[in-house]
Amino acid sequence: MTDPRQTATPPLNSDTMIAMLIAGSVATVAFDLWGQAISPMLGFANLAPAGLARSLLGTFGLPNGAWAGNFMHLFLVGLIAYPVGWLYIFRPLQQKFAPAIPMLLSSAIYGFGLWIFAIGGITAIAGLKFFLGFTGITWVALVGHVLYGIVAALTFDYLAKRH
Repeated sequence: MTDPRQTATPPLNSDTMIAMLIAGSVATVAFDLWGQAISPMLGFANLAPAGLARSLLGTFGLPNGAWAGNFMHLFLVGLIAYPVGWLYIFRPLQQKFAPAIPMLLSSAIYGFGLWIFAIGGITAIAGLKFFLGFTGITWVALVGHVLYGIVAALTFDYLAKRH
């Protein structure tokens, strides 16, 4: 894979797609581990991202069973959409307009943006309370999305260095 630290956008080739799947997988596991295991163990809310996906699908009259919700959360969002957003939208813009920001901070900002998008925007489209009413799940989701952004970016960086 072309080193994403050296180019504004990496080429869309098989190496990049494999890197997106790996980074998305590792970051999704970190997100779900935090939100569905660690957070509840600490007495905080339990995330249900497949439930949000199901609500969104139902809003559009699409099949919204458990399989559809998990497919959307795990595959379409976690393995494709969020990694594409980092590699082809956020990171190139950040490198162009604020190249001095370290990747760790940049990836945390990206995760914060994912939280705004998912918990602020998607919940509203799905007919749920804005930011889920700012309940405990809102803040667990914030940590989860920031964690996703950081883990995905670090995984991309690791893969680029090894290639």
